Amino acid sequence: MTAQSSPAEGGEPVPGPPGVDEGPQITYAECRRCGTQIAGLDGRYSCGVCGWVNHHSEGHRALPAAEDDTDAVKHLA
Repeated sequence: MTAQSSPAEGGEPVPGPPGVDEGPQITYAECRRCGTQIAGLDGRYSCGVCGWVNHHSEGHRALPAAEDDTDAVKHLA
């Protein structure tokens, strides 16, 4: 089961079973600028209608560090 929320719930995710981390979750909210219903990952949103984005620190979980990016190209110094 995945955690999802609706605009009526204020963009907060509905918790899944305890002790299970299912990775990033799709969450829903209302755009603070134009009111369009938008979806995002873990509480991070971007509105395709008016261009509004919320600050990354407003998300529901911490962002991974650059060192944790397995797809990053390692450059020799």
